[in-house]
Amino acid sequence: MTMVRAIWIIGTVFFFGMNSFGAEPALTIYNQNFAVVREIIRLELKAGTNQIRFTDTTAYLEPGSVILRDPAGKQVLVILEQDYRADPVSQELLLSLNEGQTIDFLVQRGEQTEVVRGKVVRSGFVSRAATIWVYSPYPYNPPQPLQPPNQQPIIEVDGKLRFGLPGTPLFPPLPSDTILKPTLNWVIEAEKAGKMPAEFSYVTGGLTWEANYNVVSAEASDVVSLVGWVTMTNQSGKTFENAKIKLMAGDVSKIQPPYARPYGYGGGVAGGVIGGIPGGPPVTEKPFEEYHLYELHRTSTLHDQETKQVEFVRAEGIQSKRIYVYDGMKVDQSRYQGWNMMSIRQDRDYGTDSNPKVWVMREFVNSQANHLGMPLPGGRLRFYMQDKDTNLEFTGENVIQHTPRDETIRVYTGSAFDLVGERRRTNYRIDTNNNWMNETFEIKLRNHKKESVEVRVVEHLYRGASWEIMEKSDPFQKTDSQTIEFLVKVEPDAEKTVRYSVDYRW
Repeated sequence: MTMVRAIWIIGTVFFFGMNSFGAEPALTIYNQNFAVVREIIRLELKAGTNQIRFTDTTAYLEPGSVILRDPAGKQVLVILEQDYRADPVSQELLLSLNEGQTIDFLVQRGEQTEVVRGKVVRSGFVSRAATIWVYSPYPYNPPQPLQPPNQQPIIEVDGKLRFGLPGTPLFPPLPSDTILKPTLNWVIEAEKAGKMPAEFSYVTGGLTWEANYNVVSAEASDVVSLVGWVTMTNQSGKTFENAKIKLMAGDVSKIQPPYARPYGYGGGVAGGVIGGIPGGPPVTEKPFEEYHLYELHRTSTLHDQETKQVEFVRAEGIQSKRIYVYDGMKVDQSRYQGWNMMSIRQDRDYGTDSNPKVWVMREFVNSQANHLGMPLPGGRLRFYMQDKDTNLEFTGENVIQHTPRDETIRVYTGSAFDLVGERRRTNYRIDTNNNWMNETFEIKLRNHKKESVEVRVVEHLYRGASWEIMEKSDPFQKTDSQTIEFLVKVEPDAEKTVRYSVDYRW
């Protein structure tokens, strides 16, 4: 691939082409809204000081990340000075350059065209440098630029101020330092003269990726198929032609701009090949440092403002399990915000409201024996089920963390329609002088299905760190230091009641 760019060199002022010598640009995109860009560019240098203008970068390049070097190591390139400008010429920019000046505006009145003189009092221009990239609180929406409040231009026409432009502005000739694209200006010290290929790399914002998974099952079946997509989003202001693309998954430490909200997921440490598609997988995976690197097997063009998807995993015959969970404690978090443990312990009403919903969870093991067994990057997981007419119906979605091989994926997909829970406290005693408390709860589960179900009843022992179950109607399992779980079978069209008493000491 050949790319033509403009470079001006003081002392030998001329225009010449730079090409990539058949080498495609390379991108490593991170799922934290940044990427590393690597390109091979041609430089023609003279011995000593050279001033070079380079105009093929992104609009969100981090100037301090720029590396320019001879990949062969034969020539030492020293950047004495670097300027980065990312406000290309636009109507708004030209208005800002003419603030306080009177210019012509072309006004169309029916079939007549008139020229109106107006003074630019305020341009309304917002510099790209003032743009702050923020991360969506929902991890799978592309990051968006947050700009200062919009300011309308103010134009004075015939002694009166008006918001907005009276017509199409006609500007005087461009100043000599106006740029048409984001531009790097270098002052480079070279040891010797000559043409050379240079490796140009930098970190940039505006590029990110995410994983999306579609899971399909037949009606009333726990055997599912899974198809995974990589979704890449380019909002960098630059198109990458025939690029070699790699995707990095993991929590890479990256200092974010002010007020940015980064997102990420816990990384894995296993390796393998992702796919199962005839002709070889389009994406392969390998461990890299403490992260995972996914590489597209073919070059791809990623246009500016484009979202591109590539299938990267397909698996059939995955054994899954449907789990019902009843977590009946309901707490108004806004009411207890800022409360300490002692205050919560002594509030008799804390945690006594009842949540009637029984959650539906789906889980499967990411193992080779279960037809998977590769590190799965974090992303959105959608569930579909075929009805009797083989039509696909959407049954819920959630997000998963980065999941290493042989780990279990469990996600919440919704609440069961035909299962109802009810939780109430039947006894409460407290003795603050002797530092003890006793509570008794009754949990009822009603099953309106035509088949029996097993429900995991989760109870949080939140009143204190030291507790003991004094009475119980059913066996339970201690899942952590302040949580117990009853596994309860509820027959069709029946009700099951679970009771227990807990004693706290402090």
